[in-house]
Amino acid sequence: MEYTIENEYLKVTVTTWGAQVKSVVRKSDGVEHIWSADPTVWGYHAPILFPYTGRLKDGKLEAKGKTIETELQHGFARTSEHVFVRQNGNTVVMELTDSPETLAVWPWKFRLVSTFTLERDTLHHTLTVENTDSEPFSFGIGFHPAFAVPFDSAHKATDYELRFDEMESPLCLETAPKGLVNGKCYYLGRNIRAIPIEAGMFDNDSHCMVNLTSKTLGLYEKGTGRGVVCAIRDFPYCLIWSKPGMPKFVCIEPWNSLPSSEAGGYRWEEKPAAAAVQPGQRWSTTLSTAFVR
Repeated sequence: MEYTIENEYLKVTVTTWGAQVKSVVRKSDGVEHIWSADPTVWGYHAPILFPYTGRLKDGKLEAKGKTIETELQHGFARTSEHVFVRQNGNTVVMELTDSPETLAVWPWKFRLVSTFTLERDTLHHTLTVENTDSEPFSFGIGFHPAFAVPFDSAHKATDYELRFDEMESPLCLETAPKGLVNGKCYYLGRNIRAIPIEAGMFDNDSHCMVNLTSKTLGLYEKGTGRGVVCAIRDFPYCLIWSKPGMPKFVCIEPWNSLPSSEAGGYRWEEKPAAAAVQPGQRWSTTLSTAFVR
């Protein structure tokens, strides 16, 4: 199911499949900013990542005295049907709770609530994790929105750049070729404010940036000021990613946790986590994205 919220600035459509933002149209110029999820390229719009980000080492985890094998990347929330809870004005709420299918690959009971709120030219997406189990658990979580480029037919992908609001020397954790943290690092640039969009920049997969000082990272159209700007200050990691070749979309991915380590084990307690919650407790994170011009 799909639900729409709108105001004088934006029209936003969210879907219960994966609790994704499916569409954000800027009313002033009719630009669609969310990737179309073309299955021949990449079949998602803006997936949410839970209960882990990235890959598990060898597709395994050990928890509650058993070994679970799963090839799921980024967990199961992005491929699950979420349940509509309510719509009030400029807010839509949906939830995902444990099921026999989720317990088979991650053995804790939980409630994951997605709250979408539209405020002027900004969309807030809050994820709230509630522990409904009888035991404490830790988890990973993150956002993975894909923004379409170019914004219109008068431009091409190379007319865009990723822009920080502070000078940065982005230090990246290497995860190639297995998608696991391998202990190596590299710099994406030195003393820069912008990363130009160009062919081949994601040929070796994503770039996982750490220790950024910027409050925001935006995808901007050079010379016009039009852009999509994500608030990243409250996230320890921010990834950028697209498919190899010339990007048709660019993902800005604020994460609260990391993929598994190549050198690590399978025990869930050893996996990098966003937080640990006791039974009955809740934990929340919010991605705020402004669509500016």
